[in-house]
Amino acid sequence: MKKFAAIIDGKEFTVSSEFSVHNPATGEVVGHAPNMAKEELDAAVSAAKTAFVTWSSQSDEFLQAACAAVTAKIEAHSAELAELITLEQGKPLNGLGSRWEMGGAVAWAGYTSGLSLPKKVLQDNEQGKVELHRKPLGVVGSITPWNFPVMIAVWHMLPALRTGNTVVIKPSPYTPLSTLRLVEIMNEVLPPGVVNVVTGDDKAFNLGGAMSSHPDIRKIVFTGSCATGQKVMQSAADTMKRLTLELGGNDAGIVLPDAVPEQIAEGLFWGAFLNNGQTCAAMKRLYVHESIHDAVCDALVAYAKNIHVGNGLDEKSMLGPVQNRMQFDKVARLVADAKGRGKVLMGGEPSEGLFFPPTIISGLHNGDPLVDEEQFGPVLPIIRYSDVEEAVRMANDSPNGLGGSVWSSDKAAARVIASRLECGSVWINKHGAIQPNAPFGGVKASGIGVEFSEEGLAEYTDIQVVFA
Repeated sequence: MKKFAAIIDGKEFTVSSEFSVHNPATGEVVGHAPNMAKEELDAAVSAAKTAFVTWSSQSDEFLQAACAAVTAKIEAHSAELAELITLEQGKPLNGLGSRWEMGGAVAWAGYTSGLSLPKKVLQDNEQGKVELHRKPLGVVGSITPWNFPVMIAVWHMLPALRTGNTVVIKPSPYTPLSTLRLVEIMNEVLPPGVVNVVTGDDKAFNLGGAMSSHPDIRKIVFTGSCATGQKVMQSAADTMKRLTLELGGNDAGIVLPDAVPEQIAEGLFWGAFLNNGQTCAAMKRLYVHESIHDAVCDALVAYAKNIHVGNGLDEKSMLGPVQNRMQFDKVARLVADAKGRGKVLMGGEPSEGLFFPPTIISGLHNGDPLVDEEQFGPVLPIIRYSDVEEAVRMANDSPNGLGGSVWSSDKAAARVIASRLECGSVWINKHGAIQPNAPFGGVKASGIGVEFSEEGLAEYTDIQVVFA
C-alpha cells in the first residue's frame, strides 16, 4: 500500500506518524498519508514565506506562464488523479464523476491562468495622478473539503499563485491522497516553497485551527460547513486575516405551474444528486406547484430509476457511496425522521456499507428536519405549494443563501421570481452550473467573499493607491 509524502519547500517531507485512507465503496485501505503536527505546519509556512519574497516580485507575464505550466501538468496527469479521487472519495470515474472533476479542474486552472488585474488610473490631470495597484498578500492557507478534493484545491490555489502569493494547503483527512499527488505534480514546474501541503487526521492536532490562527498566514480560503467556517473566522480574528469562506447551502428550487415535468426531470435530478448530493450548491429542497406536483414527482422517479449506483471503478456506475460514515449517519437520520412525516417515493433504505440509494420524499414542509437542514447526500424533499408568493417565502426561510433555481417554460416570468431569491447564484431551468468566468459565493450564513473570475482573483490581493 502506497505511502504518500507531503511536499514542503519542494521536497518530500516524511514524518513518523501516518493515517490510513479508505475507499468508501469497499472499506479497503487505499493509501497512507502523513499525520503532521505544529512543527511541520511551521516548516511549511516558513518555506512559503521565504518563497514569497521572490515569487511576489515576478512579472505578471512570468506568473501567467507559470500558472499555464501548472495547468498543463495537471492535464497531463488527469487520468491518474481521477483514479485517486475515485479510490478515496468514492465518486464514479464515469459520467459526472472524477474524470468530469478533473476536466473542471483543468478548465478552471486554464481560465484563471489567463486572468489579470492591471493597475487602474483613477485620476490623471493637473492635480496629479492616482493609481490603484493590486498587491499579493503573502502566504495563503487553503483548507479544502472531501467532496471535490482536486477541483476545489485548484479553485483555491491557482488564483493565489496567479496574483503572486504562495500557498500552504490542507486537504480533508478523508481525501488527502489526490491533493498530495497534485501538489507533488505542481512542484515539478514551480520553485521550491511556492506550494506546500500538510495533512493530518485532525484527532491529536487540529491543523486547520492552527492554520487559521497562524501569524504568518495572511489569508485563509476555506470551503466547508457553516459551523467550521464560523470557527475559522473566530480564530482568524486576532491576526486580521483576509478570508474567503464558501460555506454550506440549503439551496431551494421552485417549479412554476407552467413547467413541463418530463422536460425538467433530468435537470432536476442532477441539480439535486450531482456527486451524490454531496455538493454545496446542489438543490437540497424542491418546491413544486400543486397543479403539477404529482407529475413532477412521477417524472423525477422515472428518471432516477435508470441511475446505476455502485463502486466508482465500475464504468456502469453513475453514483457512488456516501463518502464517510459521519455523513452517511446524518443522511440516514434525516431520512428516518422524514419517513414519519411524508411519503417515500423512491429509495429510503440504506444499502450495504456506505451506499444510500437516491431517495425522493414528498409531503414534507418547512420546519421538518430534512427540509431545514442541509442533508448533503442523495436525498431530495419535495414540498407542495399553492401560491408563488408562498414558495418564495419558504425558499428564503433559511439562514443559508448559496444558490437557488426557478423552473418554468416562461424565462421572463422565472427571472422575476429568481430576482427575489436570497442567494448568491440563481439559475433558470438548471441548478448548480457554476463556471470560471462568473463570481460564485454565498449570502447570509453561506459565506464571505467570492471565488472565480476577476472578482475572485482580486480577493487574493491588497489594494495600494499611489498618489503622484
